[in-house]
Amino acid sequence: MNPIEFWFDFSSGYAFFAAQRIEALAAELGRTVLWRPYMLGAAFSVTGARGLSSTPLKRDYAQRDWARIARQRGLTFRPPADHPHVALAATRAFYWIEAQSPDAATAFAQRVFDLYFSDRLDTASPEAVSRLGPEVGLEPEALLAGIADPALKETVRKIGEDAVARGIFGSPFFLVDDEPFWGWDRMEMMAEWIRTGGW
Repeated sequence: MNPIEFWFDFSSGYAFFAAQRIEALAAELGRTVLWRPYMLGAAFSVTGARGLSSTPLKRDYAQRDWARIARQRGLTFRPPADHPHVALAATRAFYWIEAQSPDAATAFAQRVFDLYFSDRLDTASPEAVSRLGPEVGLEPEALLAGIADPALKETVRKIGEDAVARGIFGSPFFLVDDEPFWGWDRMEMMAEWIRTGGW
């Protein structure tokens, strides 16, 4: 069966919560997960939208909602004071790692979320991101060189553009059997869609 495509920006609070649940949910449904970080700014440039953290009223609500979800689920949620970061370094690192080992890339993505939302990782810094290399069996120097590879940079840019061309515009955003679901709060609906074959 087709995997659940999990599209996200590493700086998305709701994507953090989705990342805590998606693997277990997919296992319950007999599916795998295709983790797909991308730069949400690529979608904003098309939709004209702005991130929650830079939108008055929505920003205040989102901060309250994130804290509420974290308390309910017993999760640490402490984004950096200068949140959101432009997580380009982490996104490029993911795809470089994926080319070596998809399983390592998934573990890396989960670690990035955990560290960024506990205010212990600058996802915009190639040097900071590269220090996670040993946690997934890679040398920091190799990961740093991968992040800087011009071919990889072009690949990551194209992934973002292709995502938007497919109608992906938010974070988290899920595609399952070509059916789109936008938002952390659509995960249970997505699960029911898979269980029933849709409606």
